[in-house]
Amino acid sequence: MFSVVLSVAAVLVAGPAAPAFAAAPAFAAAPAFAAAPASAAARLMAAAEAQRGKPYRRGAQGPDVFDCSGLTTYVFRSVHIALPRTANAQFHAAHPVSRTAARPGDLVFWVHGQHSYHVGVYAGGGQVWHAPKPGDRVRLAKIWSWREVRFGRVTA
Repeated sequence: MFSVVLSVAAVLVAGPAAPAFAAAPAFAAAPAFAAAPASAAARLMAAAEAQRGKPYRRGAQGPDVFDCSGLTTYVFRSVHIALPRTANAQFHAAHPVSRTAARPGDLVFWVHGQHSYHVGVYAGGGQVWHAPKPGDRVRLAKIWSWREVRFGRVTA
């Protein structure tokens, strides 16, 4: 799967190589947004996949147990991108992208009104890495309830 992600990520990014990520400061105002370089998308996918099977626990931020936003925070930290702690704060900090523009490494939010109640990392092909709910484990799953889904992009 990792090689497929690398291939997809390489196709999605065109142009000269992007500069390496510096350590990201804590989130404050909305940062400048741009497409993540292919290497960052591949590293995000690898970091998410490495958490497969770890249990869900509300409020957990890893490395052994996660809730949904704890997983996304942990995964993005692996590429030196700081995220706010909760799904809703991440939703409001991310730059919205359309479903057709979404690519691996973007955030997937389940939204009711203007409030996000769940978040995961988009893996492409209608799938998301997420920490679903109590009693479940981090896994790759098909996106359900497309009417509630919004995509967002955050870069350093």
